[in-house]
Amino acid sequence: MKSGKLIVLTGPSGVGKGTLVRSLLNRHPELYLSVSVTTRKPRDGEIEGQHYYFVSRSRFEEMVEAGELAEWAEFAGNFYGTPFFALKQGIGEGKLVILEIELEGARQIRNKFSEALRIFILPPSWEELERRLRSRGQDSEIAIARRLLRAKEEIEAAGEFDFQVINDDLEVALKKLESVLFVSDRK
Repeated sequence: MKSGKLIVLTGPSGVGKGTLVRSLLNRHPELYLSVSVTTRKPRDGEIEGQHYYFVSRSRFEEMVEAGELAEWAEFAGNFYGTPFFALKQGIGEGKLVILEIELEGARQIRNKFSEALRIFILPPSWEELERRLRSRGQDSEIAIARRLLRAKEEIEAAGEFDFQVINDDLEVALKKLESVLFVSDRK
């Protein structure tokens, strides 16, 4: 049986991680996306169990206390975390498990899953990142300012990752990700 692997995708908010992951999943049904738990409210179109598991703050705190999360962090006033069971199940079944998370969570995963392949998604420029955040139309000015402040810290940490991919052109970025995930025989 083929051995599974954990793939961690990280990058600042607005860099296009979600778009890249959705495109990878459409092209490669053998990939398995780990669904995170969050305390934030669902956005339009988000489906429970597909995009996130939406829980109350108290339920999230219970999960932390019980050791049910492989990683967790607070971001933009909400908690996000990854349930252990989904990671272990997917890897145990020989799947490439994709985990799309923010920097603090990725650092926690590095300490628990040292064999994980870690990829940092970069914006083509600071101006483009700000444009993308604003064009989403989902955040207040205060939230955008918080995300941009955090993005500076995150981009400075890109060198901690095994690979960096600039998401300037979607197709080019996808091909780079595919080459990292599939072309060479990685362990």
